[in-house]
Amino acid sequence: MNKLNKLCLGVLMACSLTACDDLIDPAIENFKDIDMMQKEPDFAKGFMVTAYRTLPGYYDNSDVATDDAVTNSKDNIFLKIATGSWTSETNPFNQWTSDYSAIQYLNIFLENAHDIKYKQNEVINKLLNERLHGEAYALRAIHHYFLLRAHSGYTADGNLAGVLLLDKFMGANADFNQPRASFKQSVDMIKKDLDAAEELLPDDYADVDNNHIPAKYDYVTLSGDYNLVMGNNARGLVNANIVRAFRSRLLLLAASPAYQNESNDVSWEQAADATAQLLDKIGGVAGLAANGVTYYCNTDEIAAIKEGSNPAEILWRENLATDNADQESNNYPPSLFGKGFINPTQNLVDAFPMANGYPINDARSHYDENNPYVGRDPRLAKYIIYNGATEGPQNNVILTGSKLNTDDGINVKETSTRTGYYMKKRLIMNVNCNPASTSKATHLIPRLRFTEFFLNYAEAANEAWGPKGKGTHEYSAYDVIKAIRQRAGITDTEYLDECALDKDKMRELIRNERRLELCFESFRFWDLRRWKAPITETARGIDWGTETFTPLDNVEARKYEDYMYYGPIPHSEVLKYSNIQQNKGWK
Repeated sequence: MNKLNKLCLGVLMACSLTACDDLIDPAIENFKDIDMMQKEPDFAKGFMVTAYRTLPGYYDNSDVATDDAVTNSKDNIFLKIATGSWTSETNPFNQWTSDYSAIQYLNIFLENAHDIKYKQNEVINKLLNERLHGEAYALRAIHHYFLLRAHSGYTADGNLAGVLLLDKFMGANADFNQPRASFKQSVDMIKKDLDAAEELLPDDYADVDNNHIPAKYDYVTLSGDYNLVMGNNARGLVNANIVRAFRSRLLLLAASPAYQNESNDVSWEQAADATAQLLDKIGGVAGLAANGVTYYCNTDEIAAIKEGSNPAEILWRENLATDNADQESNNYPPSLFGKGFINPTQNLVDAFPMANGYPINDARSHYDENNPYVGRDPRLAKYIIYNGATEGPQNNVILTGSKLNTDDGINVKETSTRTGYYMKKRLIMNVNCNPASTSKATHLIPRLRFTEFFLNYAEAANEAWGPKGKGTHEYSAYDVIKAIRQRAGITDTEYLDECALDKDKMRELIRNERRLELCFESFRFWDLRRWKAPITETARGIDWGTETFTPLDNVEARKYEDYMYYGPIPHSEVLKYSNIQQNKGWK
């Protein structure tokens, strides 16, 4: 390794594995040669740490940049981009630096970590090498996926471009002035890495006995050896089911309208088949978790989590946030000592059907606009705090009208709602934020939950085979949506059966179910754009009096341009490297 590459590695390690504040003059003890990977196995494992640590968080609050919510924080970056300040320099969705940094680490590992002697036991050593290489391929694919989602798009010459694909470490002397790969090339490389990872990793990490060691590890005869590497203690790391989940995400993205052209041949059928490979592992539709609607506040279930295990709804999660009240402190109404940060819109509230399954604009729904929260889809009361709802540890009545003489009223104070609603999803209602009697709780924050993938399948299967078509699988889009709605409390299937006669109508229903089930989980911004659906719908609200209400039809306008269906390449990268083309419309 030449001196410049040693310097590059030293800077990388100093700044990512320590709390280095000075990039120009890193501490000398942080300089290590790649050869040290063979002598210090923990040094080799350290390359994985940053790749995990820099994964995007699940709750990024981008919902406040869509028609689902606004924020009362005037300086919030999502508010600014939604109202006309999104540029290639001001881009909260930028993944460029963090993902490529992680990929550089992973490439160093993949190029130099062959045949490391982690343990003297040869079987355990082989298992560790397979698992770590599987993790590295998976994480490289995952980081490339997030780059593709954030930065792919059409260039000025009409080509659908992907991202820079780094399949090897780029040292200090490397030529970084490389053109972006095509979208198809990007998808293909990510798929290749996912395939490599799936070959090496177990479906899940769990202790087993000698009779249940997975067949792919046929060289292992003792469960103790297997469990040391692939057992309960490895839970939280990437496994093969997580790999299948990201393949589902990747192919759903690639099959979506925003990315379909003559150069991209990913089909809806491929997306459905890939997702079924994951769902079949939990028994298909029968595996839909009965309490998945309230995954975030199933406190008894969360309290029972041990040895890194997951509830049935959760495929992958972050570490549990114990003795915590951050979500409530940020999002409770002021009367519950919260900042009221996320304010759901009337747009989203109107998307919840009635309990009989009909949309509220259908006469058969029996919707009463003077009593709009009565007889609704039960998810509405679980996910949104509306005027008159009783919430919090003491079941306080929340009054959101501007003239109802409470701090919870519209625009009464900086922490009050702007729409007449507060977010309830993600919150545990027995948390008390009163400084005089604070109580906290353990919170579960997902990375992946199975409901997302049931909805992925429904969307792709409907497009591939129609509402009741199954391809080669045991369940259809209809079956999935029926199960999801019944779990939510909508047991009447009359409207669903009507939608099942029309692929277009079923598409609308599936998209709406996705909107409801995944609200406030950072999906809406990306879904609207991959669907090429309207992104400029003005956020609306409602101002309640004692008996009547005033519609608020212009809480916040959405000022997006058509080219913003695709995100920008960072302006600094385009300035530095002439071969990197910007996406059309961005400066």
